[in-house]
Amino acid sequence: MNKLRLLLILGGVITLGAVSQSCLDENNEDVLLTRPTALVTVRPQQDGKVTLQLDDKTTLYPSNMETSPYGKKEVRALVNYRDEPTQGDTRYVHVYWLDSIRTKVPVPDLGVDNDRKYGKDAIEIVRDWVTVAEDGYLTLRIRTLWGYPGAVHYVNLLRGVNPENPYEFELRHDARGDVYGTFGDALIAFNLNDLPVQSRETIKIKLRWKSFSGMKSTEFDLCMREKNTEFFREIPSDFCRVE
Repeated sequence: MNKLRLLLILGGVITLGAVSQSCLDENNEDVLLTRPTALVTVRPQQDGKVTLQLDDKTTLYPSNMETSPYGKKEVRALVNYRDEPTQGDTRYVHVYWLDSIRTKVPVPDLGVDNDRKYGKDAIEIVRDWVTVAEDGYLTLRIRTLWGYPGAVHYVNLLRGVNPENPYEFELRHDARGDVYGTFGDALIAFNLNDLPVQSRETIKIKLRWKSFSGMKSTEFDLCMREKNTEFFREIPSDFCRVE
C-alpha cells in the first residue's frame, strides 16, 4: 500500500510506526484500501503463528498470514481486513495490510528532572475511535505543532506520578525545539500489561497532560489481559516522527 495514502486518511500527519506492510493481495483491486477497518494488537504465538486482538474479547485469525511481519515483537497496529467464513468459534479474516503504531512502555517519574528528561511541550489528545484503552494498552491519537520536515518528537507516559494511585499517569512531550508550524496528528500506544492487577481485572486509568490551554486530565476504563501472556518487547522505529 502507498504509505502516503494511509497517512492522509486520519487527517494531518499520522505517523504510524516502524514497519509499513504492503498490500498482501495486490491483485484484488475491488478492496478499498484507503481506510483502516480496525485497531488491533498484533500478537505472535508460541507456535510461530500470529493473531490479531480486536478488543478485550475478540481474537482474529489471519488466514493469509503464517507469521507476524514484526517477528516476535508485539505491537498495536491499524489493519485493513475482510471477514471470512467462521469455523466454530474461530473468526478468520483476510488481511490486506497492517501498519504498526509506535508502541512503548511507561517510563519512571523523575521528579524535578522530568522537564529535562521528558520535555514540557504542549500536546492535545484527540477524542477519536483510535483513542482507546483495551487489551491492556492505552492507544492515543495526539495533536501538536509540526514545523521542520523529518523532525522527531518524543512522547512518553510517566508512571509513579501519584504514590497513592499506581494507575495515574502523565503524558509528556518533548518537541526538541520544533514548536512552530501547523497542527498535525500522530498515533502512539503504551503497553500497561505490567501493572499490578489481578487477571482480567478492569481498572480505571487516570491520565493528565499539558495541553495548549493548560493542564487537562481524563480517565479510561482498561481491562487487563491474562498474566500468563508473554509480555511485549518494544519494536524499534526508523520512520516515526514520534518516539
